[in-house]
Amino acid sequence: MARPPGHGPAFEGRRQEIIDRAASLFAKKGYAATGIAELGEAVGLGKGALYHYIGSKEDLLVEIQDRVLQPLLHRARAIDALDAPSLVRLRLLSEVLLEAILARLDHIWVYEHDYRHLTGTNRKRLVRQRREFEWLLQGLLEEAIEEGALRRTDPRLAALQFLNLHNHTYQWASTRGPAWTAAHLSGEYCRTFFGGLATDREALDELDDRARELRETLDEG
Repeated sequence: MARPPGHGPAFEGRRQEIIDRAASLFAKKGYAATGIAELGEAVGLGKGALYHYIGSKEDLLVEIQDRVLQPLLHRARAIDALDAPSLVRLRLLSEVLLEAILARLDHIWVYEHDYRHLTGTNRKRLVRQRREFEWLLQGLLEEAIEEGALRRTDPRLAALQFLNLHNHTYQWASTRGPAWTAAHLSGEYCRTFFGGLATDREALDELDDRARELRETLDEG
């Protein structure tokens, strides 16, 4: 949802606050159960003023989805293009996925539960982008299988296993809980996941260090 012509930084800052509050409300109550009047009350705006900032309730849902998926997809494309073994790139993809989850737990809740409320072109675009991320992941798994780093298995099933291992983190993660970083969780998840598929278990011991080196390349890009 682009900024309307003639609106400066103050308008954009207020709009971002509204999106943040909407994500929190949607995560607690659900998108369908949260009304515009309730959202307006939460941010101190009447219905007319609120629509001035957001356009529509569905626009809010689009913004929340985009905050999660667009930067994640951008980084996934960059990881896919790196000159490194596929297993190391998979480890790095795991880490950036977990970073996205831990950074915006309320957004992730809405992303996972409420995307089905999107309609028309909004839903088609989101589904297309989600599939692209899954295809990038599956492509890296296929490379790892062809390289002999992972045993022969169905790459689609392996991708679903990988996603299931990561995507439910938001259900128990909390800023008040143990200080598990994305890098730590990724290391643990990948040891579990690759441990069942790897053809060379000893190579897994070097995976975190190699991913850390690759991360520096990614951040510089």
